[in-house]
Amino acid sequence: MEIDQFINFLPRLIIALIVALMVYIIGRIIAGITVRILNRTNMPVTYHEFFRKMVSGVGVFIAFIIFLNLIGYSTLAASLVAGGGLTAVMLGFAFKDIGENFLAGFFLAFSRPFNADDVIETEKIVGKVKSIQLRHTHIRTPDGSDVFIPSAQLITKPLRNYTLDGLHRGSFVIGIDYNNDVQKALEIILQAVSQTPGVLKKPVPTTSIKGFDPSFVEIQALLWISARDQEHDLDIVRTSAMERTRKALIENGFTFSSDMPTAIDMRPVDVNVNQKND
Repeated sequence: MEIDQFINFLPRLIIALIVALMVYIIGRIIAGITVRILNRTNMPVTYHEFFRKMVSGVGVFIAFIIFLNLIGYSTLAASLVAGGGLTAVMLGFAFKDIGENFLAGFFLAFSRPFNADDVIETEKIVGKVKSIQLRHTHIRTPDGSDVFIPSAQLITKPLRNYTLDGLHRGSFVIGIDYNNDVQKALEIILQAVSQTPGVLKKPVPTTSIKGFDPSFVEIQALLWISARDQEHDLDIVRTSAMERTRKALIENGFTFSSDMPTAIDMRPVDVNVNQKND
């Protein structure tokens, strides 16, 4: 009797297996097509693997549900679908932070605010992007630290991308005495900044009067560097430009100061000493 029941059930089982296998194969094909489409974009390979596994997983689940329905276990299939939703809700509460970061990583895959090798800043953390994962982004700071920033922070917090256009601007201010030729100082400072290694020719550096302090005239210099040029970090280039400016002003006899209440005269003074013999 049991053999007869199995023989009667066998065609349904075979059909269910064939249909489930077809659905599974279709899921794999769709997953492969998805990856090929993503390969044509700038999306990191990490996301490609995530989407491939996600599409394949959905295909396996659908194939299993269809298989259960075809062999007569529709109630079990419905309970699995309902139970899967309930389990997802429970896991969502249990792993809220992890789920939030995964979801944020999913949105980052499409919003593309930065790419690998970009220099970014978030919550006062500045560094070069080394890799982009679904749950976090790995950046390396100028002091050599490896920081792993949660994806949720990159979505919810302000984010600066210094390399989106490949440019990074810096500035510094120096003061000169009111009796000095301001126009000549502007030209000297501009020349010193322009000749500093690491300073870009375009956009061109600029100099201008920033303000009038009671003790000196404030002159501001603006310069641009390539944000991708790690050998010429902004602090290094700015320091070099400031030193060149200081030397150039001294050589041209300027009296200058920097946030000092009294201007300092850097010009040499000749002193004659006469000795009188009694």
